[in-house]
Amino acid sequence: MKKLSNYFVYAFCIIAVAFSAGAFIKANAKTNNMPAAQPVDLTYAAEKALPAVVHIKYLQNSKIQTVEMDPGPWGFDPFEFFFGNPGNSGRQQRKIQTPKKEGSGSGVIISADGYIVTNHHVVDGADELTVTLDDNREFSARIIGTDKTTDLALIKIDGKNLPAITIGDSNDLKVGEWVLAVGNPFNLKSTVTAGIVSAKARSIGANSIEAFIQTDAAINPGNSGGALVNTKGELVGINAMLVSQTGSFTGYGFAIPTTIMNKVVADLKQYGTVQRAMIGVSGTDVNKYFDRMKEEGKEVDLGTMEGTYIDSVEDGSAGAEAGLQKGDVITSIDGKKITKMAELQEYLANKRPGDKVTITYLRDKKKKTATLTLKNQQGNTNVVKNADLDVLGGNFRQLNDAEKQQLNINTGLVVMKVNNGVLKDAGITKGFIIQKVNDEPMKTIADLQKAVKDASTSKDPVLYIQGLYPTGKKAYFAVPLQEQ
Repeated sequence: MKKLSNYFVYAFCIIAVAFSAGAFIKANAKTNNMPAAQPVDLTYAAEKALPAVVHIKYLQNSKIQTVEMDPGPWGFDPFEFFFGNPGNSGRQQRKIQTPKKEGSGSGVIISADGYIVTNHHVVDGADELTVTLDDNREFSARIIGTDKTTDLALIKIDGKNLPAITIGDSNDLKVGEWVLAVGNPFNLKSTVTAGIVSAKARSIGANSIEAFIQTDAAINPGNSGGALVNTKGELVGINAMLVSQTGSFTGYGFAIPTTIMNKVVADLKQYGTVQRAMIGVSGTDVNKYFDRMKEEGKEVDLGTMEGTYIDSVEDGSAGAEAGLQKGDVITSIDGKKITKMAELQEYLANKRPGDKVTITYLRDKKKKTATLTLKNQQGNTNVVKNADLDVLGGNFRQLNDAEKQQLNINTGLVVMKVNNGVLKDAGITKGFIIQKVNDEPMKTIADLQKAVKDASTSKDPVLYIQGLYPTGKKAYFAVPLQEQ
């Protein structure tokens, strides 16, 4: 009987082990139930994206410019001394002809009626833009607006039923996901390269606002402004730059996410300039702040290793009104976790002045919240628009040679007529000669137009005008543009 019972014990043990092994195999199969790696087919994405990516040819015409020349070791130009104008000492000015400049880049058609997104640096300063489609049709393009802060530009060609790309959500991208870079590197049309998303919300100090998608898809000169697309062929970014010591691709490419692009495009269409919403704080990533403190031999404890450390708060800003202080750490905005400054910038890039946001932050390691109303760069919630010469209320012309010689000056714009506008309000009258605006010399009407445009969207929307009357009397005026 004892021997028989031993058999039962042995049998039970064997059955138990078998059940245990089966359960282990089943459980392990569940935990490792991952799909087998499949080859990635990117042909569909390429077919979808290629027709929407265009080649952009940039042309800047030759121009006559006045430049300052070094007077040399004598303190004057010997040529001038012996052959004319010996009394005009100091730095001399010469007229030179600049060479014609040509360049190329890429762009992406985002609407069937001809709106194209590219980089600011692709079109900046262009006199002519020629767009060539994937099917070799050519169009002349005009600039709708540019934004240097994000390095984006919106241009337009006259066409119908153009092959617009489908715009995807860059927020849905995951690190390790396959993407294609489509563009025209080295003037090689319709080039596709593949890679993965290497990182998101990357900041490299190239632009004032940046939250780049980093990719190892090859991006080379000429790719700028082209498309970064996912495997569905949807646009997720605008290729902007590469980081290289050779000038060619070495493994690091960067694209502007569509989360930023969409807002910039909408603002440029509606207002002509980007409506930028600001908290009014400057800061850095928490981990970068820790590194800085370590270099200084200091130990700090902020209660977190992630977030945005606030270095300073601007007086009168939204952040100041909400009570934010130097040393606070922003950890989330509207419930979205913030681990670094680029993520905060990317979120705010989708907001407009007047929008309200809720900030969660740490102060002395204690959690706090604040709701604030975002402001524009000028410290209010008004719509910021590009002003043009009409706001001045005047007509202008360049000085002629006789006037330059009589007044012993080299450049300037004569006020020909004063109508209702900011010039009249400031007391500037007909005949006044504008020599400088905001410390920039006024050589042409285009110089004045640029000065007005830049000032109207700046933090200090004022024209500081220096000049003189025909009698030689100098005068200075501060001309505000804020209320225009």
